[in-house]
This record gives sequence, structure tokens and C-alpha cells, in this order.
Amino acid sequence: MNTGGIAGNCTVKVVPSPWAEGRQLMHVAIQGYDIKREQRPPLNLTLLIDVSGSMSDPNKLPLAIQSLKLLINEMTEKDTIAIAVYAGAAGAVLEPTSGADKGKIIAALERLSAGGSTAGGEGLRLAYSLAKQSFNKDSVNRVMLLSDGDFNVGINDPNALEDFVSRERESGVYLSIIGLGGGNYNDHLMQKLAQAGNGMASYIDTLNEGRKVLNDDLSGSLFPIANDVKIQVEFNPA
Repeated sequence: MNTGGIAGNCTVKVVPSPWAEGRQLMHVAIQGYDIKREQRPPLNLTLLIDVSGSMSDPNKLPLAIQSLKLLINEMTEKDTIAIAVYAGAAGAVLEPTSGADKGKIIAALERLSAGGSTAGGEGLRLAYSLAKQSFNKDSVNRVMLLSDGDFNVGINDPNALEDFVSRERESGVYLSIIGLGGGNYNDHLMQKLAQAGNGMASYIDTLNEGRKVLNDDLSGSLFPIANDVKIQVEFNPA
């Protein structure tokens, strides 16, 4: 396997499938290089948070807020953060703000509450608009969507949503997605949107996992080290 120079290690494991007797699973893991925190580029981050009624469970919006506080603790004066929400309608709850103003950012998060239907498409348009207000070619410009994955109003055609995210990617604003909870969770759509937006899709079900994704693995979650990476795996039929 050719890792093109961006990866430090590549490991491959083959194990018996736990749910299909006689079959095997192959896990391919590639370790890219890490960005030292003091050397990371500025972050222009727009949070797009689902506050629809289905997000009221403790493992959804409350867990998202707890996890985001861990992320905000890592932000500095060189970073910018904005917050948009969507339910029955989309709205900005925090205009672009310096990452050093942690009290203002956390206060905006703590005012959030869940209620209403979901208009994911309208929220995405607003989030990209906020991201472009603070766009900087020398920054990592990213929208991060946090949701239980239920897009039932707005751009509710998955293909249209994917096309929208792909077009916006060309502006230099990428999309990452954090999934929460169960029930309505649409992992397939989340993965497709994140891939279209040059971002990652992660799932948070505990505060420890929130810490891992948004604090411990911050550089891997938000700061890209390469674009248009392709991995080719060839099987030897013998």
C-alpha cells in the first residue's frame, strides 16, 4: 500500500467476523503526522447545533454542550467561533467571536435548549454564511454540525444536501459532523455529507468520547494534513 508520504504508519489486521461465520474482517489503519498544538493554524469554526425536540435527551444536546466546552478550552485569541442553531427555524446565537472570549462562548452554549422540528438545510445555509464572514485563507475554515441525524425539513433530499455541501466545499469551508444519540440517527447520511464536505464524521455517546474527539484528538478532528487523499487496497486472489 502506498501512503504517499503523509502517513507515519500503516497497519492491517484480519480477524474472524463476529456475525458471519466463515468470513473475515480486514481493518486498515493509517497514522498521519500530528500537528503540534502550538504550531496549528488559526481555526475559524462555526458550530451548527440541532436544537429540535429529539435533542432533549441527556445523551444528545446536554452531552454536546459538555463536549463543546472541552473544545472551547483549547481555543485561543487567534481562533474565531460562531454558533448557529436550527429547529423550526434557523438562527445565529453567537456572531463570530474571538476564541479567547471563553465566558461569552460558553454562556451562549448554556442558553441552548431543545424544542421544535428539524430544518437542517436552512441551518446549513446560515452556518456557511457565518463561516464566510470570518473566512481567512490562512485559517482552517470549518462548519461543525452536531445532531442526532434527523433532517426532516428544509433540504430533505439527501442528494440535494450532498450537492449543496460539495459546492460549498469549493469556497474553502469544510464540513465536519458529530452524531449524538440513537433512534433517528442516520449514520449513512452523516458519513456522505462529511465526505462531501472534506470533513470527518464522529459519534459521541459519552463525555469521555467527547473529550477524545474534541480535546485529545483535536488536531486530527479539525486540522487537515492533506487534501484529495486516496487509498488503494489490492487483494491477492491467491
